[in-house]
This record gives sequence, C-alpha cells and structure tokens, in this order.
Amino acid sequence: MIDLLGASGDRIALSFGGRNVRSDELARAVARAELPAGRGPIGCRADVGPVAVITTVLAGLDRGRPVLVGGTQADADRMADDLPAGTGLALTTSGSTAADGSPRVIARTVESWLASTAPLAALAGLGPDDRVAVTGPLSVSMHLYAALHALWIGAMVTDGLGTATAVHATPTRLARLVSADAAPPRTAIVAGAALPPRLREQATARGIRLVEYYGAAELSFVLAAGHEPGVDAGLAAFPGVEVDVRPVDAGLELWARSPYLALGVVGGRMRRDADGYATVGDLVERTPGGMIRVLGRGDSAIITAGATVLAEDVEAHLIALPGVGDAAVVGEPHDLLGERIVAVVELEPGAQLEAVAHAARAALSPVELPRRWFAAELPRTASGKPARGRLREEIAAGRLGTGHPPPFTDGRNA
Repeated sequence: MIDLLGASGDRIALSFGGRNVRSDELARAVARAELPAGRGPIGCRADVGPVAVITTVLAGLDRGRPVLVGGTQADADRMADDLPAGTGLALTTSGSTAADGSPRVIARTVESWLASTAPLAALAGLGPDDRVAVTGPLSVSMHLYAALHALWIGAMVTDGLGTATAVHATPTRLARLVSADAAPPRTAIVAGAALPPRLREQATARGIRLVEYYGAAELSFVLAAGHEPGVDAGLAAFPGVEVDVRPVDAGLELWARSPYLALGVVGGRMRRDADGYATVGDLVERTPGGMIRVLGRGDSAIITAGATVLAEDVEAHLIALPGVGDAAVVGEPHDLLGERIVAVVELEPGAQLEAVAHAARAALSPVELPRRWFAAELPRTASGKPARGRLREEIAAGRLGTGHPPPFTDGRNA
C-alpha cells in the first residue's frame, strides 16, 4: 500500500461526524474497495463523505491508478487519454472548467505531494499525537492534502474542532475560530488567501501558533512562514523550493522550481520555462526584511484611470476595517475610467455600509478607493474563497442591488 497510514492499527485514523475509523480498519477498507474495471483513472465524486473520499483515493493509489478527485467516473473516462504519464492524482480546481464543460484538472504524481510532507510537519511541529482538523470538502486540494498529510505523520484526521490540536484553514475560517468562545486549536496552518494583519494579531493573542503558506494547485508549496508576534509578515521559500521574482507590466511575478510541481493541466496550460520554473501569474513584493509578500493574481488586476490596482490589496485593507467580516473587490466597465472599482462587503452585526465606506477613505489611496459599494453575502468557491467571477456576473445583471441596506455609489468618486 502507498505509505500513507503512519498510525499503528489500534489508533484512530479518521473521525468524521462522530464516526471513528481505526488505522487497521481503514487499511482493510482500502484493500477491499471495489474500483471500476480496467487500468484507467477512477472518478471520486465531490458529494461523497470524507471517509469514502479517503478510502477511494488510497485504493486508487495503492493499485497504481490515477484518481480524479471531485469528478465523476464519466469525467475520468473522458479524460483518460489526456492525463500525462505518471499521473497519480487529478485534482479539480475550484470553479474552473475546460472549454467543453468538463472539469479543469491539475495532474500530479503522488511523489510530488509526498515530498512536502516531512518539511511541513517540521515547520508546523506536527506529529503522531496530533488531532488535525480539516475545515472544508476533501474535493478541494488544500483540504485533501491536509488529510493525507495527517495520515502520513500518523495523526488523526477529524472534522471536530473542539478536540483538534491543529487545523488547516483559510483566513475566513480562521477568523471564525478566533471569534468563537471555545478554545481554538494550538496550531493553525493557513492558506488560500493573504492573512490580514489584524487577524494575525488576534490569532496570536489567543495563543494560536500560525503557520502561513502560499501555494497553488499547479505549484503546491512555494512560500511559508511560522509567524511569531512582531516579526516581518512576509514569507520565505518553502524548504526545497527555488523562487525567482521577475518583472512584468503589472509588477513582479513569482516563479518557482521544486519537486512539488504538477505534471500539467488538463483543459488548460501550465506556464513553464526551459529551466524548470513555473508560475500561475501571482504578483509579489519584497518586504524591508527581505521576505516576500504575495499581492495577488495578475489577472485580478483592475485597470482604473490609467493605474493598476490589485483586488487582493484593496480587500486586505477593507477586511482590516471595523465592522467588516469579509470583502471582495472587482472591476466593472466604466466609460471614463476604463474600469470602476466595486466593493462587496460582508458586514458584522450592527455595522453600516456607509460607515465602512467612510473609513475606507482614510485607509486607501484615491485610486484604490471603491466607487461603488454593496453589502451582501459573498458567493464562494468550494475552497471558501470569494468567487469574483460570480460577483461580476451578479453586479452586471443587477442582482446585488435588491437587498438591504441598498448599494450606493460614492458621489465624490463616481
């Protein structure tokens, strides 16, 4: 069997929804799992339970067959001839499809994931005695990796935050943990979006050890840092990764070379160079302390009044404002500006949209300041990130303007 069951047979490997599965029980379930006939890829749907996902993934890997995580068997059969040789895991990406409507998937070897397990365990200080909570569906690559990583170190994988010693979470999920009355896990491994400074301070004040990393489905781990109070908030290269920062029109673009890179993308392409570096187009900046701060995806840049504004940069400022639970920023066409910056914020109880917009004027430069505001619940991808594409569609269709409080346009900046 693929060596992903580090716990001894009588220890609990999985605990989901009150159901406990010992390591030996999981091993037996993997050995007797019934898979589709043949040697082709195996579909593992997103709507099955976490124990079934883990069992199917381990069974496929154990028998040397690629597993399409988050896709149907029909999807797996359809892309069988398109998967690169050596594919062990084919991971669907949140909200993305190929031109024919089939899932856009990242194809990678099992070794490219397992190579990062020991460095992450050392960075986070995790071991067999930990109870590791995952906070999202296992069809999402960061959550599936969290589960497989915990199994590899012999720890228990669980959805029970109340008993967890460590948790893998997005910043949004971490914010909920920090604000809850219950005692949080002692370690939080955070990814999926930039960690706002205010949230970092709140988490450390509650005694949470933060391990933040930047990565992408195509690249796996690229940057990481274990944050302590008062240190530079940037990230450094994850162990085993070589990074290169290259100038482009929108700023500095991050490239990486490592054993963790995917084989390729089915239904898309992966940007590589002749030296083995790859990028997904994320922009970065160097901090005064020599670290790297990720600004956001280059294709999320908004060109307004001749200036380039990164949506993630504006969102980080908005999330730091009192009364804002979360925020997303998009651009919409404008006759004079090219694009107009639009902010959609999730308000905390009692907060007023007009007060948030007023506070934003002191936090943002005039070119970054949103000119149209909405208070609404953000649509999200399967991984919990705000779905900007859906927001653009809803704004263009006028579907966000019907709730309370109503949206408004800042008259001074229209």
